[in-house]
Amino acid sequence: MSSSRSRRVEYDRFIPFRSAMDMDYARFALTGPSRPQRDGSRESPSSVAYQKLLDDCILKNRSRILAFKTVPEAPASKLPQFDEPIRPQKKQQRRIPKEPERVLCISGTLQTSQLRFYNPQKTEVPFTCIRWSPDCAVLAVAFGNSDLALIDPATGHVVDGMENENLAPVLSLAWRSNSILTVGRFDGTVVDYDFRKDDMFICFYNGHRRGVCSLKWSGLSGRYLASGGQDKLVHIWDACMPVSHHHPRQRQWLHRISSHTSIVKAVDWCPTRSNLLASGGGCNDHCVKFWNTVNGACLNSIDAGSEVCALLWDKNKSELLTSHGSPNNQLTLWNYPSMTRVAEVSGHSSRVLSLAGSPLGGVVASAAADETVRFWNIFETPKITKPELPFAQFSVIR
Repeated sequence: MSSSRSRRVEYDRFIPFRSAMDMDYARFALTGPSRPQRDGSRESPSSVAYQKLLDDCILKNRSRILAFKTVPEAPASKLPQFDEPIRPQKKQQRRIPKEPERVLCISGTLQTSQLRFYNPQKTEVPFTCIRWSPDCAVLAVAFGNSDLALIDPATGHVVDGMENENLAPVLSLAWRSNSILTVGRFDGTVVDYDFRKDDMFICFYNGHRRGVCSLKWSGLSGRYLASGGQDKLVHIWDACMPVSHHHPRQRQWLHRISSHTSIVKAVDWCPTRSNLLASGGGCNDHCVKFWNTVNGACLNSIDAGSEVCALLWDKNKSELLTSHGSPNNQLTLWNYPSMTRVAEVSGHSSRVLSLAGSPLGGVVASAAADETVRFWNIFETPKITKPELPFAQFSVIR
């Protein structure tokens, strides 16, 4: 009876178990660059610790390329643990002061000899509107009668103007350029004047039936004009729109908006979107409305709680500032397009008639019927960064 005994089979080569091999790591180990120190020194302890942590987390201490059997997965207890989870950093909320930085009392200013000098007739006629030209070289002043004066701020002299008793008083002004001034009058007329020419009259905008309270040219294109009037209407005009051959100096409106239920005292163009216009209604309206000036559609309408006297967009952020009348005479900052209230400040004892922003942003001046001008640090001041010099990132230029 023969007995069988096991025999050990020996091969002349090892054949790796391909399914157990990590081909990506094998390629990395064979082709990855080494990290020799250029100066021959040893790696710092922090570099060694970092490399060990990297091997544990990503490479999992793999050093072999060929595998001859499958390796069981490491238990969860051996996986690297972190003591504290990574928490998202909270954005620091902007603080808006509730009190104005400065208050100027302008009581009795209109009767001073300096401002009376600007009046061609030297009479006690009130001012209805003032506007700086875009280059700040000329100040346009409208009086309670039909007179209009252009003043050189350096000398204080009237350099140009117009007097016509047959014209209605001026209620609003807007500069189209450094030489063309748009004038809105009490009878609803809107006219462009070029004071460089003998015939100053350029064109007439036909649309309003009553006084024009607000005028604003679009800042990005300079092509569109918005007007709000006592007839509760908002008109949008296109300066490039063809005119009729029978009336070459008369322009027709592009869009007529009749959604407001009270006088439209405020209009302002968005400084970052050329086709976005905001308008505000008076005592019986209380609404701020937003318009797509391409098709005239209303994008949004919110109830501000009281009459809207003025509007001002932030030049650096999607925020809108509104000024109001009774009962609170406040300034309200809104986030656009959500139209959530960011802040609300108050201090005037009467309705806030006008808003003006600093060219750099940040500070806003408000003028009210209480004969005070208050300066508020309400807009976010942009961070001024130094321009990077050419080739600043290179230490040596070859």
